[in-house]
Amino acid sequence: MDIKQYMQQVGEAARAAAREVARANTNVKNQALLAIADALERDAGKLVAANEQDVARARENGLEPAMLDRLTLNAKTVASMAEGLRQVAALPDPVGEVSEMSYRPSGIQLGKMRVPLGVIGIIYEARPNVTADAAALCLKAGNAAILRGGSEAIESNQAIAACVREGLAVAGLPQAAVQVIETTDRAAVGELITMRQYVDVIVPRGGKGLIERISNDARVPVIKHLDGICHVYIDDKADLDKAVRIADNAKTHRYGTCNTMETLLVAEIIAAEVMSQLGRIYADKNVEMRCCPKTRNLMQQLGFGWLKAATEEDWHTEYLAPILSIRLVAGLDEAIDHINSYGSQHTDSIITEDYGRARRFLREVDSASVIVNASTRFADGFEYGLGAEIGISTDKIHARGPVGLHGLTSQKWIVLGDGQIRS
Repeated sequence: MDIKQYMQQVGEAARAAAREVARANTNVKNQALLAIADALERDAGKLVAANEQDVARARENGLEPAMLDRLTLNAKTVASMAEGLRQVAALPDPVGEVSEMSYRPSGIQLGKMRVPLGVIGIIYEARPNVTADAAALCLKAGNAAILRGGSEAIESNQAIAACVREGLAVAGLPQAAVQVIETTDRAAVGELITMRQYVDVIVPRGGKGLIERISNDARVPVIKHLDGICHVYIDDKADLDKAVRIADNAKTHRYGTCNTMETLLVAEIIAAEVMSQLGRIYADKNVEMRCCPKTRNLMQQLGFGWLKAATEEDWHTEYLAPILSIRLVAGLDEAIDHINSYGSQHTDSIITEDYGRARRFLREVDSASVIVNASTRFADGFEYGLGAEIGISTDKIHARGPVGLHGLTSQKWIVLGDGQIRS
């Protein structure tokens, strides 16, 4: 296969399809989404069988556990993909939405209209569910999509792509509205991220190495986050039952996700009571605790014996594994300083019953999602009511946090006049 020629054909087809999708009304787009959902549920057995081929090959190739977890599909996850499509179909269509209308002294009426971005390229690793999520969000937002999944999920992605094509045909939309790249050749990625004449934005989803490469080499705008170094701070005004429950969930609900807590901060004054409970929970779940000197001394006093010392590198690390950094802090100021110094501007949470401290945390922590009295695991498009998400953005321009429908659109100025001329 001539990769350059193939990708040029994909880009040309996507640009043409984008114009048709942008014109499609809400009913047509929803019809496609619901038909895709029905096809996924009907073919759940085929999807799982295809995925089993991918998983077996990945195990043979030594794929790490966190990636295997993301790669694996089962009947429940297929049903979740279908439900995500139906939720996106049920969401209000942002395309054509007009806002901020006002009259100017000249008599013209001025406002903004929400419009599709155009063609969105999405590059992802070991997450076959992204194929369905991305197709749904891009279609509903009036965009065409070029999807390049990881080589480890090629069978799964092509099986899902067949369902997507079926749904597009049912609604009378062009097949090129969603194209899943058929080659695993990495040169296809290099072409995709430099095709400015065809692609309007790139969304990378995967490991830090992939995202850094895309960010450095792309000639197309990129929506991204590099790390998910998420924190939970347990304040001395926290409800301890809430604190223990949340800190447990934020770390152990799933280890391989970007919204999993990687560093726990605890106010010194309540540390003994908190860590006597949390330390036992983490130990029982085989979570390796890497502790600051104060935490290590405390844990030894509590009978936990020797624990690994946290290094400077640990505070900067997204583990995606049953490993947790723990630091005792004097209070809110030190917690905020730590988060803003070491965090990745992804998701951070405070556990406190003090309203003033909660408001300070919300205002001063510079992250895409800032949470009070809940787990960091809620930083997710599905949980935020977006139906699904295209990814998480820690950038500050255009889209920030979980990126749903509105993040896949832009706005243009509209002017309504009645014969006015400028003097």
